[in-house]
Amino acid sequence: MEIQIEPTITKDYLLSKYPQETYMEYYLGIPVKKGLFKSPLRVDDHPTCSFYVNKSGDVIFKDFKGDFYGNFISVVMRKYSCTYHMAMKIIANDFGLIKNPHIKRNPGKINENPKKFEESSPASIQIEMQEFSQKELSWWASYGITKDILKKFRVYSCKSVFLNGNYFASSSEQSPIYGYYKGKKDGLELWRIYFPKRKSYRFLSNWSAKMIQGLDQLPKKGKVLVITKSLKDVMTLYSCGLPAIAPNSENLFIPDVLFEKLKGSFDYICVLYDNDLAGLSNMNKIRKQFDIPCFWIPRKYEAKDISDYHKKYGRDKTIKLIQDAVNEYGRKTRRGTETKEEAYRSVCKEKG
Repeated sequence: MEIQIEPTITKDYLLSKYPQETYMEYYLGIPVKKGLFKSPLRVDDHPTCSFYVNKSGDVIFKDFKGDFYGNFISVVMRKYSCTYHMAMKIIANDFGLIKNPHIKRNPGKINENPKKFEESSPASIQIEMQEFSQKELSWWASYGITKDILKKFRVYSCKSVFLNGNYFASSSEQSPIYGYYKGKKDGLELWRIYFPKRKSYRFLSNWSAKMIQGLDQLPKKGKVLVITKSLKDVMTLYSCGLPAIAPNSENLFIPDVLFEKLKGSFDYICVLYDNDLAGLSNMNKIRKQFDIPCFWIPRKYEAKDISDYHKKYGRDKTIKLIQDAVNEYGRKTRRGTETKEEAYRSVCKEKG
């Protein structure tokens, strides 16, 4: 009697048998190509999904209006509400790579020679602009951001948004849309679209991951530069007299070459990220790599970032919070008895 040994199922093993486009088409039932599609994973009345290739080379299915994006394994996890390892077993069983009588077979069409999905250019994003309403300006003002500041940082109110030439979304009084404009590159308009009322997928962007928000608005020289985590925080800090910049996300940081250049333009550089777990974790990595002081809003204030603090406590208290932190940090480092790390840790502890 011959004993069948089941192979170890891994992502690499699955990709050694079929390309990722084959798996994606099998479970989604749509071709992997450019354009917008209705989501097969939910009720979708309008085309709101597309494919793209991430830095790791994975083909990603992204739902711009829903709460999902992921590779072919993630699609199976979502479709069948299962774990990562079970999803790989389901795929292997469906494709006949294993025969497990305890796993239900899911019928589908196997395209053994799908066209390889490649992106030749970033997505095209266009907007229909409109004047800021008074309600929108009041919302921005709660963060200390005036109409002149919005103009300086090239932030616009969007009436409608178009993705790759297709209608994508329209604003409403209950759900405004804002566009952060970064100019043109190779004839393509560069936009980061902000949906502030959404709970997930609040941004749509064709910016490069290396793009730095607020960099164009920096003075040539200054005393203090803050590296924070969003353009909204950059503008709030600017309204309080502090120049600031922000990477595209807290998971990224500015390039080493730019960091060295900025060190020659500013006397002090510090990081101010959110006080949640992700923000604190990323600040810890940055501190170790760049030997740079990191600050956060003490949690006792119940405000995760500087813009939220301004909205809750107002301009005067926000400026005082900033001045107190800067003065205390300066006093402790001038004393010469503490390292930079000990100084800023002590400041944060004393502040709450």
